[in-house]
Amino acid sequence: MQVFRSATASLSSRAVARSSAGVMRRRAVMGARYYSSDKASSEEAIKEAEKEAEKEEEKEYEEVDSKLKAAEDEVVDLTGRLRYLHADFLNLQRNAAREKEQTRDFAISRFAGDLLETVDVLSIALKSVPEPALKSDSSSSSDASTSSSPNTKSALQYLKELHEGVEMTHRLLLQTLFKYHIKPFDPTGDKFDPNLHEALYQAPVPGKEPGTIIDTQKTGYMIKDRLLRAPQVGVVQESS
Repeated sequence: MQVFRSATASLSSRAVARSSAGVMRRRAVMGARYYSSDKASSEEAIKEAEKEAEKEEEKEYEEVDSKLKAAEDEVVDLTGRLRYLHADFLNLQRNAAREKEQTRDFAISRFAGDLLETVDVLSIALKSVPEPALKSDSSSSSDASTSSSPNTKSALQYLKELHEGVEMTHRLLLQTLFKYHIKPFDPTGDKFDPNLHEALYQAPVPGKEPGTIIDTQKTGYMIKDRLLRAPQVGVVQESS
C-alpha cells in the first residue's frame, strides 16, 4: 500500500508538472501573440502619425508659400506705385520751377512794354539827325572857333553833344533790357507771320515775293521766347 501510494503520488506529481508546463507554454504563446499584435499596432500608429505630420508640414509650406507670393506681389505693386509717384513729383517740381521762372521773367512785361515807347522816341530822335549834319568842314569849324569866344560853342557842337547824349541813353536802355532777356528784332526780308508781325500797309513791289516784309516802321521785341511787342511792318502786296 505504501508503495502504491508513493507511486500514485509520483504519478500525480508528474501529471501536475505536465499540466503546469502546458499552461506555461500556452501562456507564453499567448503572450508572444499579444506582444506581436501590440508591436504591429504601434508601428501603424507611428506611420499614421508621421503621415499626418507630413500633411501638416505640407499645409504649412503651402500657406507660407502663398503668403510669400502675396507679399512679393504687394512689393511689386508698391514699387510700381512708388515709381509713378516719384515721376509725378519730379514733373510737379519741373512745372513749378518753369512756372516760377516764367512768372519772374514775364513779371516786368507790362513795365518793359511801357518803357519801349521811350526807346522808340530816342531811336526816332537819333534818326532825325542825318550823319552829314554831324560832320563839319574844317573851314567852318576854324571860322567858328576864331569868331567865337573860348567859352562859347557852335550850334554844330551842341548838336553833336546832344546826339551823343541821346545815343548813350538809348544804348543804356537797350543794355538794361538785355539783362532781362528783352531783345529787339527787325523782320525786314522775312515772310509775314500774323502771329509775330503787325501789318501797317501793303504795296506791290516788282521782283518781290508777295507776303515779304519790305519795311519795319517800329521794331519788335521778344522776352526770351515770348513776343513782347509785334513789329509794325509793310508787306508786299500780290499783284492783280
